[in-house]
Amino acid sequence: MVYDGVLLGLIVGLFRGGFRQGLTGLSNIRLTAGWIFPLLLLVQLAIFYLQEHSAFLASINGYLFMAVYVAGLVFLWLNRQHAGFRLILIGVFLNFLVMAVNGGRMPVSLSASSVLGPYYVELLQSGEVISKHFMMDSATRLSFLGDIIPLSAPYPRTQVISIGDVVMNVGIFLFIQSVMVAKKKKVNGQVNPHHA
Repeated sequence: MVYDGVLLGLIVGLFRGGFRQGLTGLSNIRLTAGWIFPLLLLVQLAIFYLQEHSAFLASINGYLFMAVYVAGLVFLWLNRQHAGFRLILIGVFLNFLVMAVNGGRMPVSLSASSVLGPYYVELLQSGEVISKHFMMDSATRLSFLGDIIPLSAPYPRTQVISIGDVVMNVGIFLFIQSVMVAKKKKVNGQVNPHHA
């Protein structure tokens, strides 16, 4: 879901700020400990791949994902002064919270997951989905923070998302807009675009 906010932010940013201003703004992004974000993406991809080949890794992947989330929260806190980052922080924390109280995995609503097709529903019901997800049931804690929102046509990507995902993507969108669209400042009582 994080890619949706990025893609929409880039498209709207190019329309609002123009191609040149948008690319210039993106090239000028400076984040504290910015190396953490791409590293966390690589770690998550490595976990997804390696857990298919290691029963031990699959058994502890919930703890590994929690460690990734903690590192991500630290990165977001260090950059909370940027536009949208506080919302991203809140969204990621909500996802972290529901996963933390459910053994390191994200609960998924069975009814909502029906948009993903019968194959995924069967995997979810059987418990054979080897990832950070599991089927929501009566024992699930904070289930309202789990993946309970189904998205399908006319939305371009069929998926099931959480409240945290929504909040996080709003923050991502606002951050990209702040970067790609020229800020305005008052000059002699008039508001004019300021190009850095």
